[in-house]
Amino acid sequence: MSTDELVKGLAIGVLAGGAAVYLALNNSKRGPAASTAAAAAGDDGHAPAPGELGLGNTLPDTSPMWFSEGGHIPGQKGEGGEVGSMAIEEVLVDTHSPYQHIQFFRSKTYGNVLVLDGNCQVTEYDEFSYQEMMTHLALCSHPNPKRVLVVGGGDGGVVREALKHASVEEVVLCEIDQMVMDLSRIHLPGLSAGAFDHPKTTVFCGDGMEYMRKHEDYFDVIITDSSDPIGPAAALFEESYYVLMKKALKSNGLLCTQAESMWFAPDIIAEMLDFARGLFSQVEYAYTTIPTYPSGTIGFLLCSKDDGTKFKTPLRTVDEAMGSNAASLKYYSTPIHAASFVLPEFANKKFGSYC
Repeated sequence: MSTDELVKGLAIGVLAGGAAVYLALNNSKRGPAASTAAAAAGDDGHAPAPGELGLGNTLPDTSPMWFSEGGHIPGQKGEGGEVGSMAIEEVLVDTHSPYQHIQFFRSKTYGNVLVLDGNCQVTEYDEFSYQEMMTHLALCSHPNPKRVLVVGGGDGGVVREALKHASVEEVVLCEIDQMVMDLSRIHLPGLSAGAFDHPKTTVFCGDGMEYMRKHEDYFDVIITDSSDPIGPAAALFEESYYVLMKKALKSNGLLCTQAESMWFAPDIIAEMLDFARGLFSQVEYAYTTIPTYPSGTIGFLLCSKDDGTKFKTPLRTVDEAMGSNAASLKYYSTPIHAASFVLPEFANKKFGSYC
């Protein structure tokens, strides 16, 4: 088999199968044409620039493995039509829990990476943009958040951020997969930064929906750190789940959930906005930038039971909400809170009746 044929086969495998780890080709295994092309291009083992790695291109020898993730949400933009890749230095974990396929690897650029069922969940390099925005958009919009529920988020990053708020007295983490938490402690220790063992933290390993059914009218803020709407996680994007969260919130409670990319999942977002508006007094969509997620952005759906909630204007500045803990922030700020709700025109037109 020629080099071009093998590279094409790998690319097709990515598009058909979602994401996976693939071995690159060494010079000794390349065909003559590929070796000649590499020499002509001055092949020095450099990492490929954006757009450089594609069908028929040679792969750098110094990075023998690649993780590639393609568009994978059925029926949405990007499905089977785009791939993003990270160079792997070492595979740390490749195992299965009762719930999912769990992989950790050390990447060349982004530090350690957690992958669930072939989809990148978090990297050490850019995790803060997601964790901080998901947490503080919600907590800084509540007048006095004391009880916080985090559904999913077994890496501990959202819990870490919630504990920065002086008003918070209790954070409950509901994560169904004990292996994700245990392995994240080992391979992503900076994400939780001791949050699992904090005296204000309660860890419940089990079904978050069942936990909420037993705690109605209890939480000030609920944050759902979910994966994409595929398989079991699809239920977390349905109206019935939002009804359950609403019942678990106090009368002035609010929530924030992972709400996909406006570039790749506009129809899913529009549907979520539609049913959320029928359940909650205030509903908004915000987003953050994050290079290792498809399209480089990810969105958040924020909903409040209190008609007086104004998500676009935080009630408290970072200093008021977090005191000295505000110094640890890397992405979130009071100005960026407001800016995150400013959508590009194509999104305004798509979501115009909602946002």
